Amino acid sequence: MAVTLRLLFYNVHRALYYANSKHISSNSNVKETNKDVTKDWKVELHNTMKILPDFISEKEEDILVKEVDPYMTQLRYEFSHWDDAIHGYRETEWKKSRWSKDSSQILDKVHKEAFPSEVKRLVLVHILDLAPEGWIKPHVDSVRFCGGIIAGLSLLSDSVMRLAMVGHEKECTECFLLPRRSLYIMTGAARYNYNHEILKSDESYFKEQHVPKGRRISVICRSEPDPQT
Repeated sequence: MAVTLRLLFYNVHRALYYANSKHISSNSNVKETNKDVTKDWKVELHNTMKILPDFISEKEEDILVKEVDPYMTQLRYEFSHWDDAIHGYRETEWKKSRWSKDSSQILDKVHKEAFPSEVKRLVLVHILDLAPEGWIKPHVDSVRFCGGIIAGLSLLSDSVMRLAMVGHEKECTECFLLPRRSLYIMTGAARYNYNHEILKSDESYFKEQHVPKGRRISVICRSEPDPQT
């Protein structure tokens, strides 16, 4: 019940933060012109959105999937998310104590790669299971529930994540290929200034090549939110 409520609050603020991020962006850059805001945007985005292909092995992927699958398959895919942010999904959060030793070692690899030792991580690991026909609409994760680092493992399927600068979605948009078994790490501008989304399979293109998306499980670790936020 506690996990369900926390996920509800997280989803509420995942939706609400889109509007708030526009307000934050406009206040912080009130003296800047649009040209200043978008100058070198692509360089900054690629510096703060890292993709590490083959971060885990096939064996490690199998360990994680076999561990979460018995629980996830007991849940129904949701196709009518209350704020219309996600379509065709099921999700949960697990404490580290729930993971097996082998899975914990894999998560430790993620922590070591993505989080400096002085950065505190959220205790709960987010597990998001997208159906083959599922997708995630543009959003910025709420600063009330997540800090400056988001790191996610992509399991079972390749997919395409599109990032678009809040307030400049038409001119500052970039797609990133998330290969199966890769790790993505969002920090800085990518984390705070860009909406991100997972494209539905029939719209999933990267460099003009179709990237069919099947069932996709993401295992996501986040840093703790800034207490001053």
